[in-house]
Amino acid sequence: MKSVCNIAVKLIKFRRVYSSAAAHRLGAEMCKELKTSVMRLLPPTSNGPVPAARPEGQADGAEILSRTVKALKDGHVVAVPTDTVYGLACLAQDSEAIQKIYNIKGRNGQKPLAICVGEIQDIYKYCKVKVKEELLGDLLPGPVTLVFERSEELNTDLNPFTSLVGVRIPDHHFLRRLCQMCGEPLALTSANFSSHTSTVEVHEFKELWPQLAVVVDGGPIGDQIRLGSTVVDLSVLHKYRIIRPGCALSSTVDVLERKYGLSVNLEE
Repeated sequence: MKSVCNIAVKLIKFRRVYSSAAAHRLGAEMCKELKTSVMRLLPPTSNGPVPAARPEGQADGAEILSRTVKALKDGHVVAVPTDTVYGLACLAQDSEAIQKIYNIKGRNGQKPLAICVGEIQDIYKYCKVKVKEELLGDLLPGPVTLVFERSEELNTDLNPFTSLVGVRIPDHHFLRRLCQMCGEPLALTSANFSSHTSTVEVHEFKELWPQLAVVVDGGPIGDQIRLGSTVVDLSVLHKYRIIRPGCALSSTVDVLERKYGLSVNLEE
């Protein structure tokens, strides 16, 4: 590995195309490419989230969690399965890691990132919630992103252009456990180039792998409708506004209107 990295840097210096700083940066990126870990999650069984036995050489769920947590704590971006599509994640409180996600996706800096937490109680730390906790429990965990006013605890470099933030608790054992082990929210967005189709298998975003520390392969996701989560703004008391229809629109609206009596917020 070291020899490959040295050759890369020497070649750049020889050609005199980039400055020494640029050469060092590109050489480091090439080395980083070689360190990407692609790890396959074992499928769930009827008796629990992970089977007792695993193929030889296959990392178990605990090892994958541990290595993914370390990558996140080290400031890297990782790819993870969710209950809708594959996502890119980093620590939401890490400003440099947030910028990495935007760079990797080629994402417009004015498009917000959602956060992902492991438990409903975590939402109250980072959001100012104006609905009943029972409503949260009816929609989460699930394929829904709820938008609230952000609290002062959330990193001000995350979506600094808005006072709102979307929060998710995916119905996915691995991702929820990952949030719990990190002890802080993850910034989460789809694993694709900006404006490209969402991905439901890891090979579909293979071009991004070299810029990721860990790729967690959870196999094909869901029914592959690629719609992503339903995004609903609940920041106005007794009101809701659908920002993105997503894959759970009908059931979400039914809960909001029929059970909790919320009305549509027509104001932008």
